[in-house]
Amino acid sequence: MKINEIGFVGIPVTDMAKARAFYENVLGLKPDPEMTGERWTEYPIGTGVIAIANVGTDWRPSDQGTAAALEVESLEGAIISLKEHEIQYDEVESPVCRMAIIQDPDGNKLIIHKL
Repeated sequence: MKINEIGFVGIPVTDMAKARAFYENVLGLKPDPEMTGERWTEYPIGTGVIAIANVGTDWRPSDQGTAAALEVESLEGAIISLKEHEIQYDEVESPVCRMAIIQDPDGNKLIIHKL
């Protein structure tokens, strides 16, 4: 098997309106109009896609699972925006990057990342 790229990262949510407000207003993502519906919305980012979905009780939000890392131009600028939106975050530094770990309204972890 040869994997060429990530097609999308799927994130389960319980309330699409609340989730869309977060992903669009707080993170500034733009939905793909062709892939936006009542139960599924996709946000193109570079060559990848984040999809939020409310597709039933078999796929539930969790702060214990996979987390998408979103690369930003400026972590300082991102942190200012998080503070403006009153989003709690944990700042983490490693030898190669800095991160602000946040949660969406359902508790799914997201990593705001800067190499």
